[in-house]
Amino acid sequence: MKSVQDAILDPTIGWTILGLFSLLWIALGWYWGRHAKELDDYVLAGRRVGLALGTATAMATWVTSNTTMAAPQLALQLGIWGMLGYSLGSVGLLMFAPLAKRIRRLMPSGYTSGDFIRLRYGNTAWRVFLGISLFYSLGWLVSMGMAGGILIHALTGIPYHFGMSVILAICVGYTLLGGFRAVIGTDFIQAILILTGVVIIAGLAIDRVGFDTIHGALEQQRPELLNLLMPAALMFLFNNLLFGVGEIFHSNVWWSRAFAFREGVGARAYMLAGLLWAPIPIVAGFIALAVPSLGINVPAADMVGPMVAADILGVGGAVLVLIMVFAALSSSLDSLLAATSILLTEDIYRRHFRPQASSAELRRASAWIIVGLGALTWLLCAPRVTTLAELLYFTGAFVASTIWPIAAGLFWRRANPLAAVAGMVLGSAAGLWSYFAIGFYVAALVGAAVSMTCVLLGAWLAPDRFEWSRLQETHPQGEVP
Repeated sequence: MKSVQDAILDPTIGWTILGLFSLLWIALGWYWGRHAKELDDYVLAGRRVGLALGTATAMATWVTSNTTMAAPQLALQLGIWGMLGYSLGSVGLLMFAPLAKRIRRLMPSGYTSGDFIRLRYGNTAWRVFLGISLFYSLGWLVSMGMAGGILIHALTGIPYHFGMSVILAICVGYTLLGGFRAVIGTDFIQAILILTGVVIIAGLAIDRVGFDTIHGALEQQRPELLNLLMPAALMFLFNNLLFGVGEIFHSNVWWSRAFAFREGVGARAYMLAGLLWAPIPIVAGFIALAVPSLGINVPAADMVGPMVAADILGVGGAVLVLIMVFAALSSSLDSLLAATSILLTEDIYRRHFRPQASSAELRRASAWIIVGLGALTWLLCAPRVTTLAELLYFTGAFVASTIWPIAAGLFWRRANPLAAVAGMVLGSAAGLWSYFAIGFYVAALVGAAVSMTCVLLGAWLAPDRFEWSRLQETHPQGEVP
Protein backbone atom coordinates (compact mmCIF):
# COMPACT_ATOMS: atom_id res chain seq x y z
CA MET A 1 0.00 0.00 0.00
CA LYS A 2 1.14 3.57 -0.61
CA SER A 3 2.45 5.23 2.56
CA VAL A 4 1.89 8.80 3.68
CA GLN A 5 5.50 9.60 2.71
CA ASP A 6 4.99 8.26 -0.85
CA ALA A 7 1.68 10.07 -1.50
CA ILE A 8 1.64 12.99 -3.95
CA LEU A 9 -0.42 15.23 -1.65
CA ASP A 10 0.16 15.96 2.00
CA PRO A 11 -2.64 14.46 4.13
CA THR A 12 -3.43 17.95 5.42
CA ILE A 13 -4.27 19.11 1.89
CA GLY A 14 -6.41 16.02 1.40
CA TRP A 15 -8.34 16.58 4.63
CA THR A 16 -8.81 20.27 3.75
CA ILE A 17 -10.32 19.43 0.34
CA LEU A 18 -12.56 16.77 1.86
CA GLY A 19 -13.68 19.18 4.58
CA LEU A 20 -14.51 21.99 2.15
CA PHE A 21 -16.50 19.70 -0.14
CA SER A 22 -18.28 18.18 2.84
CA LEU A 23 -19.46 21.60 3.99
CA LEU A 24 -20.47 22.64 0.45
CA TRP A 25 -22.48 19.51 -0.38
CA ILE A 26 -24.17 19.37 3.02
CA ALA A 27 -25.13 23.07 2.81
CA LEU A 28 -26.51 22.62 -0.72
CA GLY A 29 -28.39 19.51 0.36
CA TRP A 30 -30.08 21.43 3.14
CA TYR A 31 -30.82 24.42 0.87
CA TRP A 32 -32.37 22.44 -1.98
CA GLY A 33 -34.26 20.09 0.28
CA ARG A 34 -35.73 22.54 2.78
CA HIS A 35 -39.08 22.64 0.93
CA ALA A 36 -39.19 18.95 -0.06
CA LYS A 37 -41.88 17.96 2.42
CA GLU A 38 -44.08 15.81 0.17
CA LEU A 39 -43.09 12.35 -1.08
CA ASP A 40 -43.00 13.37 -4.77
CA ASP A 41 -40.81 16.38 -3.98
CA TYR A 42 -38.41 14.32 -1.87
CA VAL A 43 -37.96 11.29 -4.14
CA LEU A 44 -38.71 12.69 -7.64
CA ALA A 45 -38.09 16.47 -7.35
CA GLY A 46 -41.77 17.13 -8.05
CA ARG A 47 -41.53 15.51 -11.54
CA ARG A 48 -40.50 18.88 -13.02
CA VAL A 49 -36.79 18.46 -13.90
CA GLY A 50 -35.82 20.34 -17.08
CA LEU A 51 -33.38 19.58 -19.92
CA ALA A 52 -30.21 21.21 -18.55
CA LEU A 53 -30.45 19.63 -15.10
CA GLY A 54 -31.71 16.38 -16.61
CA THR A 55 -28.74 16.05 -18.96
CA ALA A 56 -26.27 16.98 -16.22
CA THR A 57 -27.63 14.49 -13.69
CA ALA A 58 -27.71 11.62 -16.20
CA MET A 59 -24.17 12.30 -17.44
CA ALA A 60 -22.67 12.91 -13.99
CA THR A 61 -24.33 9.84 -12.49
CA TRP A 62 -22.89 7.61 -15.24
CA VAL A 63 -19.39 9.04 -14.62
CA THR A 64 -18.90 6.74 -11.67
CA SER A 65 -15.89 5.51 -9.77
CA ASN A 66 -15.93 2.71 -12.33
CA THR A 67 -15.50 5.19 -15.20
CA THR A 68 -12.66 7.13 -13.62
CA MET A 69 -10.82 4.21 -11.97
CA ALA A 70 -11.89 0.92 -13.55
CA ALA A 71 -11.44 2.28 -17.09
CA PRO A 72 -7.69 2.88 -16.50
CA GLN A 73 -7.45 -0.53 -14.83
CA LEU A 74 -8.99 -2.21 -17.88
CA ALA A 75 -6.74 -0.24 -20.25
CA LEU A 76 -3.72 -1.50 -18.29
CA GLN A 77 -5.02 -5.09 -18.46
CA LEU A 78 -6.69 -5.23 -21.91
CA GLY A 79 -5.05 -2.39 -23.81
CA ILE A 80 -6.75 -0.15 -26.37
CA TRP A 81 -9.97 -2.18 -26.43
CA GLY A 82 -10.14 -1.83 -22.65
CA MET A 83 -10.69 1.93 -22.79
CA LEU A 84 -12.64 1.95 -26.08
CA GLY A 85 -14.82 -0.91 -24.90
CA TYR A 86 -15.64 0.94 -21.71
CA SER A 87 -16.79 3.96 -23.72
CA LEU A 88 -19.51 1.76 -25.23
CA GLY A 89 -21.29 2.25 -21.92
CA SER A 90 -22.66 5.36 -23.62
CA VAL A 91 -24.81 3.07 -25.78
CA GLY A 92 -26.91 2.29 -22.70
CA LEU A 93 -27.74 5.97 -22.21
CA LEU A 94 -28.48 6.46 -25.91
CA MET A 95 -30.72 3.39 -26.09
CA PHE A 96 -32.57 4.38 -22.92
CA ALA A 97 -33.61 7.69 -24.53
CA PRO A 98 -36.66 6.24 -26.37
CA LEU A 99 -37.44 4.05 -23.36
CA ALA A 100 -37.51 7.11 -21.08
CA LYS A 101 -40.03 8.79 -23.37
CA ARG A 102 -42.25 5.71 -23.42
CA ILE A 103 -41.97 5.14 -19.66
CA ARG A 104 -43.10 8.71 -18.96
CA ARG A 105 -46.06 8.32 -21.33
CA LEU A 106 -47.19 4.86 -20.19
CA MET A 107 -46.63 5.45 -16.45
CA PRO A 108 -47.16 9.15 -15.67
CA SER A 109 -47.64 8.36 -11.95
CA GLY A 110 -44.99 5.64 -11.66
CA TYR A 111 -42.28 5.59 -9.00
CA THR A 112 -39.93 2.69 -9.68
CA SER A 113 -38.76 0.15 -12.23
CA GLY A 114 -40.31 -2.42 -9.90
CA ASP A 115 -43.73 -0.84 -10.53
CA PHE A 116 -43.37 -1.62 -14.22
CA ILE A 117 -42.29 -5.24 -13.77
CA ARG A 118 -45.10 -5.90 -11.27
CA LEU A 119 -47.81 -4.42 -13.47
CA ARG A 120 -46.44 -5.83 -16.73
CA TYR A 121 -45.44 -9.37 -15.69
CA GLY A 122 -46.94 -10.08 -12.26
CA ASN A 123 -45.65 -10.74 -8.74
CA THR A 124 -43.26 -13.62 -9.47
CA ALA A 125 -41.33 -11.66 -12.10
CA TRP A 126 -41.46 -8.60 -9.83
CA ARG A 127 -39.78 -10.39 -6.92
CA VAL A 128 -37.13 -11.97 -9.12
CA PHE A 129 -36.43 -8.55 -10.61
CA LEU A 130 -36.22 -6.93 -7.17
CA GLY A 131 -33.64 -9.51 -6.11
CA ILE A 132 -31.48 -8.75 -9.15
CA SER A 133 -31.91 -4.98 -8.90
CA LEU A 134 -31.14 -4.73 -5.19
CA PHE A 135 -28.13 -7.04 -5.52
CA TYR A 136 -26.76 -4.88 -8.34
CA SER A 137 -27.44 -1.65 -6.44
CA LEU A 138 -25.56 -2.90 -3.41
CA GLY A 139 -22.64 -4.03 -5.60
CA TRP A 140 -22.50 -0.61 -7.27
CA LEU A 141 -22.63 1.16 -3.91
CA VAL A 142 -19.78 -0.98 -2.58
CA SER A 143 -17.66 -0.44 -5.70
CA MET A 144 -17.99 3.34 -5.32
CA GLY A 145 -17.29 3.29 -1.60
CA MET A 146 -14.16 1.23 -2.28
CA ALA A 147 -13.10 3.61 -5.05
CA GLY A 148 -13.40 6.58 -2.71
CA GLY A 149 -11.08 4.97 -0.17
CA ILE A 150 -8.62 3.82 -2.85
CA LEU A 151 -8.51 7.23 -4.54
CA ILE A 152 -8.00 9.23 -1.38
CA HIS A 153 -5.32 6.83 -0.14
CA ALA A 154 -3.45 6.81 -3.46
CA LEU A 155 -3.30 10.60 -3.67
CA THR A 156 -3.00 11.69 -0.04
CA GLY A 157 -1.88 8.70 2.01
CA ILE A 158 -5.01 9.02 4.15
CA PRO A 159 -5.87 5.44 5.21
CA TYR A 160 -8.38 3.63 2.98
CA HIS A 161 -10.96 3.20 5.73
CA PHE A 162 -10.92 6.91 6.64
CA GLY A 163 -11.36 8.08 3.04
CA MET A 164 -14.08 5.53 2.35
CA SER A 165 -15.94 6.52 5.52
CA VAL A 166 -15.78 10.24 4.75
CA ILE A 167 -17.17 10.02 1.22
CA LEU A 168 -20.00 7.72 2.31
CA ALA A 169 -20.90 10.01 5.22
CA ILE A 170 -20.95 13.10 2.98
CA CYS A 171 -23.18 11.52 0.34
CA VAL A 172 -25.57 10.04 2.91
CA GLY A 173 -25.72 13.42 4.67
CA TYR A 174 -26.73 15.65 1.79
CA THR A 175 -28.98 13.05 0.16
CA LEU A 176 -30.76 12.61 3.48
CA LEU A 177 -31.24 16.35 3.88
CA GLY A 178 -32.30 17.21 0.35
CA GLY A 179 -33.59 14.05 -1.28
CA PHE A 180 -33.72 13.98 -5.07
CA ARG A 181 -33.62 17.77 -5.36
CA ALA A 182 -30.19 17.78 -3.70
CA VAL A 183 -29.05 14.95 -5.97
CA ILE A 184 -30.10 16.82 -9.12
CA GLY A 185 -28.61 20.14 -8.00
CA THR A 186 -25.25 18.78 -6.89
CA ASP A 187 -25.04 16.61 -10.02
CA PHE A 188 -25.15 19.77 -12.15
CA ILE A 189 -22.12 21.22 -10.33
CA GLN A 190 -20.35 17.87 -10.35
CA ALA A 191 -20.88 17.50 -14.11
CA ILE A 192 -19.13 20.84 -14.71
CA LEU A 193 -16.21 19.82 -12.45
CA ILE A 194 -15.86 16.43 -14.18
CA LEU A 195 -15.87 17.81 -17.75
CA THR A 196 -13.44 20.60 -16.83
CA GLY A 197 -11.07 18.18 -15.12
CA VAL A 198 -11.12 15.69 -18.00
CA VAL A 199 -10.28 18.36 -20.58
CA ILE A 200 -7.39 19.74 -18.50
CA ILE A 201 -5.89 16.34 -17.63
CA ALA A 202 -6.09 15.06 -21.21
CA GLY A 203 -4.45 18.17 -22.64
CA LEU A 204 -1.60 18.24 -20.12
CA ALA A 205 -0.96 14.48 -20.37
CA ILE A 206 -0.59 14.63 -24.15
CA ASP A 207 1.57 17.76 -23.94
CA ARG A 208 3.97 16.44 -21.25
CA VAL A 209 4.34 12.81 -22.32
CA GLY A 210 3.33 12.68 -25.99
CA PHE A 211 1.80 9.99 -28.19
CA ASP A 212 5.14 8.89 -29.68
CA THR A 213 6.75 8.32 -26.29
CA ILE A 214 3.76 6.36 -24.98
CA HIS A 215 3.53 4.26 -28.15
CA GLY A 216 7.23 3.48 -28.23
CA ALA A 217 7.31 2.35 -24.60
CA LEU A 218 4.25 0.17 -25.14
CA GLU A 219 5.80 -1.50 -28.19
CA GLN A 220 8.94 -2.36 -26.21
CA GLN A 221 7.51 -3.30 -22.81
CA ARG A 222 3.78 -4.16 -23.21
CA PRO A 223 3.11 -4.88 -26.91
CA GLU A 224 0.03 -6.98 -26.05
CA LEU A 225 -1.78 -3.77 -25.05
CA LEU A 226 -1.60 -2.61 -28.69
CA ASN A 227 -2.94 -5.89 -30.06
CA LEU A 228 -6.38 -5.24 -31.56
CA LEU A 229 -6.99 -8.98 -31.92
CA MET A 230 -6.50 -9.90 -28.24
CA PRO A 231 -9.34 -12.46 -27.70
CA ALA A 232 -10.13 -11.43 -24.12
CA ALA A 233 -10.25 -7.76 -25.13
CA LEU A 234 -12.62 -8.42 -28.04
CA MET A 235 -14.97 -10.41 -25.82
CA PHE A 236 -14.84 -7.62 -23.26
CA LEU A 237 -15.81 -5.12 -25.97
CA PHE A 238 -19.18 -6.79 -26.60
CA ASN A 239 -19.63 -7.86 -22.98
CA ASN A 240 -19.27 -4.29 -21.73
CA LEU A 241 -21.75 -2.98 -24.28
CA LEU A 242 -24.41 -5.41 -23.07
CA PHE A 243 -23.46 -4.89 -19.43
CA GLY A 244 -23.91 -1.13 -19.77
CA VAL A 245 -27.28 -1.56 -21.46
CA GLY A 246 -28.39 -3.98 -18.74
CA GLU A 247 -27.19 -1.66 -15.97
CA ILE A 248 -29.24 1.24 -17.28
CA PHE A 249 -32.32 -0.59 -18.53
CA HIS A 250 -33.08 -2.27 -15.20
CA SER A 251 -31.78 0.19 -12.60
CA ASN A 252 -34.15 2.44 -10.73
CA VAL A 253 -31.46 5.15 -10.90
CA TRP A 254 -32.47 5.74 -14.52
CA TRP A 255 -36.17 4.95 -14.19
CA SER A 256 -36.51 7.45 -11.34
CA ARG A 257 -35.11 10.13 -13.65
CA ALA A 258 -37.56 9.17 -16.39
CA PHE A 259 -40.36 9.72 -13.86
CA ALA A 260 -38.78 12.95 -12.52
CA PHE A 261 -38.16 14.67 -15.87
CA ARG A 262 -40.82 16.94 -17.31
CA GLU A 263 -42.89 15.55 -20.17
CA GLY A 264 -40.80 15.57 -23.35
CA VAL A 265 -37.43 16.01 -21.60
CA GLY A 266 -36.36 12.41 -21.00
CA ALA A 267 -35.39 11.33 -24.53
CA ARG A 268 -33.35 14.49 -25.23
CA ALA A 269 -31.65 14.45 -21.83
CA TYR A 270 -30.49 10.84 -22.15
CA MET A 271 -29.35 11.34 -25.75
CA LEU A 272 -27.21 14.38 -24.84
CA ALA A 273 -25.87 12.65 -21.72
CA GLY A 274 -24.73 9.65 -23.77
CA LEU A 275 -22.88 11.84 -26.26
CA LEU A 276 -21.18 13.84 -23.49
CA TRP A 277 -20.20 10.73 -21.54
CA ALA A 278 -18.64 8.67 -24.35
CA PRO A 279 -15.19 10.41 -24.47
CA ILE A 280 -14.67 10.35 -20.69
CA PRO A 281 -13.62 6.67 -20.21
CA ILE A 282 -11.37 6.94 -23.29
CA VAL A 283 -9.49 9.83 -21.70
CA ALA A 284 -9.47 8.18 -18.29
CA GLY A 285 -8.21 4.91 -19.76
CA PHE A 286 -5.62 6.53 -22.04
CA ILE A 287 -3.49 7.80 -19.18
CA ALA A 288 -2.96 4.20 -17.97
CA LEU A 289 -1.12 3.44 -21.23
CA ALA A 290 1.58 5.88 -20.08
CA VAL A 291 2.68 3.52 -17.27
CA PRO A 292 5.57 1.89 -19.23
CA SER A 293 6.96 5.23 -20.43
CA LEU A 294 6.78 6.73 -16.93
CA GLY A 295 8.25 3.68 -15.18
CA ILE A 296 5.62 3.76 -12.44
CA ASN A 297 5.28 0.80 -10.11
CA VAL A 298 1.54 0.15 -9.76
CA PRO A 299 0.88 -1.98 -6.66
CA ALA A 300 -2.79 -2.59 -7.56
CA ALA A 301 -4.39 -2.26 -11.00
CA ASP A 302 -7.36 -0.26 -9.72
CA MET A 303 -5.00 2.45 -8.40
CA VAL A 304 -3.38 3.14 -11.78
CA GLY A 305 -5.59 6.11 -12.80
CA PRO A 306 -4.91 8.50 -9.93
CA MET A 307 -1.27 7.41 -9.66
CA VAL A 308 -0.46 8.18 -13.31
CA ALA A 309 -2.35 11.48 -13.32
CA ALA A 310 -0.61 12.63 -10.16
CA ASP A 311 2.82 11.57 -11.49
CA ILE A 312 2.31 13.49 -14.74
CA LEU A 313 0.73 16.61 -13.30
CA GLY A 314 2.37 16.93 -9.88
CA VAL A 315 0.72 18.42 -6.81
CA GLY A 316 -1.66 20.69 -8.74
CA GLY A 317 -2.70 17.77 -10.91
CA ALA A 318 -3.24 15.58 -7.86
CA VAL A 319 -5.55 18.22 -6.39
CA LEU A 320 -7.45 18.41 -9.69
CA VAL A 321 -7.75 14.63 -9.88
CA LEU A 322 -8.95 14.44 -6.29
CA ILE A 323 -11.64 17.07 -6.92
CA MET A 324 -12.74 15.58 -10.25
CA VAL A 325 -13.00 11.98 -9.09
CA PHE A 326 -14.54 13.05 -5.80
CA ALA A 327 -17.26 14.77 -7.87
CA ALA A 328 -17.69 11.62 -9.99
CA LEU A 329 -18.00 9.41 -6.92
CA SER A 330 -20.46 11.62 -5.08
CA SER A 331 -22.62 12.19 -8.18
CA SER A 332 -23.14 8.45 -8.48
CA LEU A 333 -23.36 7.58 -4.80
CA ASP A 334 -26.07 10.15 -4.11
CA SER A 335 -28.10 9.05 -7.14
CA LEU A 336 -27.91 5.41 -6.16
CA LEU A 337 -28.76 6.10 -2.53
CA ALA A 338 -31.84 8.09 -3.57
CA ALA A 339 -33.01 5.63 -6.24
CA THR A 340 -32.45 2.52 -4.12
CA SER A 341 -34.17 4.08 -1.12
CA ILE A 342 -37.38 4.74 -3.07
CA LEU A 343 -37.21 1.21 -4.57
CA LEU A 344 -37.00 -0.24 -1.05
CA THR A 345 -39.63 2.17 0.27
CA GLU A 346 -42.17 1.58 -2.49
CA ASP A 347 -41.59 -2.04 -3.50
CA ILE A 348 -40.56 -3.59 -0.18
CA TYR A 349 -41.76 -1.41 2.71
CA ARG A 350 -45.13 -0.28 1.33
CA ARG A 351 -46.04 -3.15 -0.99
CA HIS A 352 -45.02 -5.94 1.41
CA PHE A 353 -45.41 -4.48 4.93
CA ARG A 354 -47.27 -1.15 5.08
CA PRO A 355 -49.86 -0.91 2.27
CA GLN A 356 -51.76 1.79 4.17
CA ALA A 357 -48.72 4.01 4.82
CA SER A 358 -49.32 7.72 4.32
CA SER A 359 -47.16 9.95 2.12
CA ALA A 360 -45.49 11.44 5.22
CA GLU A 361 -44.69 7.98 6.59
CA LEU A 362 -43.20 6.88 3.28
CA ARG A 363 -41.03 9.99 3.18
CA ARG A 364 -39.69 9.24 6.67
CA ALA A 365 -39.11 5.60 5.73
CA SER A 366 -37.15 6.68 2.66
CA ALA A 367 -34.87 8.86 4.83
CA TRP A 368 -34.19 6.03 7.30
CA ILE A 369 -33.47 3.65 4.42
CA ILE A 370 -30.85 6.07 3.05
CA VAL A 371 -29.07 5.93 6.42
CA GLY A 372 -29.33 2.15 6.52
CA LEU A 373 -27.94 1.79 2.99
CA GLY A 374 -24.98 3.97 3.91
CA ALA A 375 -24.23 1.87 6.99
CA LEU A 376 -24.53 -1.43 5.11
CA THR A 377 -22.27 -0.15 2.32
CA TRP A 378 -19.64 0.85 4.88
CA LEU A 379 -19.68 -2.63 6.44
CA LEU A 380 -19.23 -4.30 3.04
CA CYS A 381 -16.52 -1.88 1.90
CA ALA A 382 -14.41 -2.33 5.02
CA PRO A 383 -12.71 -5.66 4.09
CA ARG A 384 -11.85 -4.60 0.48
CA VAL A 385 -11.74 -8.20 -0.68
CA THR A 386 -11.64 -7.64 -4.47
CA THR A 387 -10.78 -5.12 -7.18
CA LEU A 388 -13.25 -2.64 -8.64
CA ALA A 389 -13.48 -4.32 -12.05
CA GLU A 390 -14.01 -7.80 -10.59
CA LEU A 391 -16.78 -6.54 -8.30
CA LEU A 392 -18.42 -4.51 -11.06
CA TYR A 393 -18.51 -7.28 -13.65
CA PHE A 394 -19.71 -9.90 -11.19
CA THR A 395 -23.02 -8.01 -11.13
CA GLY A 396 -23.04 -8.10 -14.95
CA ALA A 397 -23.94 -11.77 -14.77
CA PHE A 398 -27.32 -10.67 -13.39
CA VAL A 399 -28.29 -7.31 -14.88
CA ALA A 400 -27.85 -8.29 -18.55
CA SER A 401 -30.62 -10.85 -18.08
CA THR A 402 -33.12 -7.99 -17.59
CA ILE A 403 -32.51 -6.25 -20.93
CA TRP A 404 -34.95 -8.26 -23.01
CA PRO A 405 -37.76 -8.57 -20.45
CA ILE A 406 -37.74 -4.77 -20.02
CA ALA A 407 -37.32 -3.72 -23.67
CA ALA A 408 -39.82 -6.28 -24.94
CA GLY A 409 -42.24 -5.50 -22.13
CA LEU A 410 -42.27 -1.79 -22.94
CA PHE A 411 -42.84 -2.11 -26.69
CA TRP A 412 -44.25 -5.59 -27.36
CA ARG A 413 -47.69 -6.78 -26.24
CA ARG A 414 -46.68 -10.39 -26.99
CA ALA A 415 -43.97 -10.51 -24.30
CA ASN A 416 -44.83 -13.44 -22.02
CA PRO A 417 -44.64 -13.18 -18.16
CA LEU A 418 -43.39 -16.76 -17.70
CA ALA A 419 -40.73 -16.21 -20.37
CA ALA A 420 -39.65 -13.00 -18.63
CA VAL A 421 -39.13 -14.91 -15.37
CA ALA A 422 -37.23 -17.67 -17.19
CA GLY A 423 -35.11 -15.08 -18.99
CA MET A 424 -34.05 -13.38 -15.76
CA VAL A 425 -33.45 -16.61 -13.79
CA LEU A 426 -31.74 -18.68 -16.50
CA GLY A 427 -29.88 -15.68 -17.90
CA SER A 428 -28.47 -14.83 -14.47
CA ALA A 429 -27.50 -18.46 -13.84
CA ALA A 430 -25.77 -18.79 -17.21
CA GLY A 431 -23.98 -15.48 -16.78
CA LEU A 432 -22.80 -16.46 -13.32
CA TRP A 433 -21.50 -19.80 -14.59
CA SER A 434 -19.58 -18.13 -17.42
CA TYR A 435 -18.10 -15.58 -15.00
CA PHE A 436 -16.36 -18.35 -13.06
CA ALA A 437 -15.81 -20.84 -15.90
CA ILE A 438 -14.52 -18.42 -18.57
CA GLY A 439 -13.95 -14.92 -17.18
CA PHE A 440 -15.57 -11.65 -16.09
CA TYR A 441 -15.45 -10.34 -19.67
CA VAL A 442 -18.19 -12.72 -20.95
CA ALA A 443 -20.70 -12.84 -18.06
CA ALA A 444 -23.07 -10.17 -19.40
CA LEU A 445 -22.76 -11.47 -22.96
CA VAL A 446 -23.86 -14.99 -22.00
CA GLY A 447 -26.58 -13.78 -19.63
CA ALA A 448 -28.13 -11.49 -22.27
CA ALA A 449 -28.04 -14.23 -24.95
CA VAL A 450 -29.84 -16.78 -22.75
CA SER A 451 -32.41 -14.20 -21.62
CA MET A 452 -33.09 -13.13 -25.22
CA THR A 453 -33.68 -16.74 -26.24
CA CYS A 454 -36.21 -17.24 -23.42
CA VAL A 455 -38.14 -14.03 -24.13
CA LEU A 456 -38.34 -14.59 -27.90
CA LEU A 457 -39.33 -18.24 -27.56
CA GLY A 458 -42.02 -17.35 -25.01
CA ALA A 459 -43.51 -14.67 -27.27
CA TRP A 460 -43.54 -17.10 -30.19
CA LEU A 461 -44.94 -20.16 -28.39
CA ALA A 462 -47.38 -18.43 -26.00
CA PRO A 463 -47.88 -14.76 -26.96
CA ASP A 464 -49.46 -12.45 -24.41
CA ARG A 465 -52.07 -9.78 -25.19
CA PHE A 466 -51.14 -7.10 -22.70
CA GLU A 467 -53.25 -3.92 -22.39
CA TRP A 468 -51.03 -0.84 -21.91
CA SER A 469 -53.68 0.90 -19.80
CA ARG A 470 -52.85 -1.52 -16.95
CA LEU A 471 -49.59 0.38 -16.42
CA GLN A 472 -51.38 3.61 -15.48
CA GLU A 473 -51.68 2.91 -11.77
CA THR A 474 -52.37 5.73 -9.31
CA HIS A 475 -50.18 5.73 -6.21
CA PRO A 476 -52.52 5.10 -3.23
CA GLN A 477 -50.48 6.97 -0.56
CA GLY A 478 -52.57 5.93 2.38
CA GLU A 479 -55.18 3.72 0.70
CA VAL A 480 -55.17 -0.05 0.46
CA PRO A 481 -53.63 -0.91 -2.96
